[in-house]
Amino acid sequence: MRQRLLILFFFIFQVSLHSQNIDIRILRSINSPQTLQSDNFFRFVSNSDAFVITGVPAGMAVTGLITKDKKLFRNACITAIASSLNAGITNAMKYSINRDRPFVTYPDIYKKAKAGSPSFPSGHTSTAFATATSVSLSYPKWYIIVPSYLYAGTVAYSRMDLGVHYPSDVLAGAVIGSGCAYITWKVNQKLLIKKKHKACDCP
Repeated sequence: MRQRLLILFFFIFQVSLHSQNIDIRILRSINSPQTLQSDNFFRFVSNSDAFVITGVPAGMAVTGLITKDKKLFRNACITAIASSLNAGITNAMKYSINRDRPFVTYPDIYKKAKAGSPSFPSGHTSTAFATATSVSLSYPKWYIIVPSYLYAGTVAYSRMDLGVHYPSDVLAGAVIGSGCAYITWKVNQKLLIKKKHKACDCP
């Protein structure tokens, strides 16, 4: 599974290199040199990412402890682990690939938010999708899944609207974040099965 994800990540990057014209054309259609009212909204959504990815598992953990809900607390830990794994992979790829931000390469791209680290992949997008996927896998209900991915998708779009990421950056971020969450959830499921087998002394 990990090998497939790594192959997919680098495939996306290679495609972005060979399809740079498409990448920048899409970005130009989203990013506007004019200051729009929507920019404030997207800036708010983008800045809220750090609070959401820490607040969601923390809120789940506190609620789980107060209500003595072991499953909720465990799911909080799984979400936090998924975010940590995602952060490690995302940052490692950022500095190993070291892609310049679009506003650095293309002067006509208007920078509307702070951006210091390399561009590929989008960290905001990967963390948003890691949280959304982790929560959705733990609680597969439409009223959890829809808002979670709607938020993650809005974060991804905001990074392009603000001119700090290419479309391929956010696409890779979405894949990495979702992949890390899925791997973490899958490992947890296997551990739970082993725990049940030991409890019932099954062969």
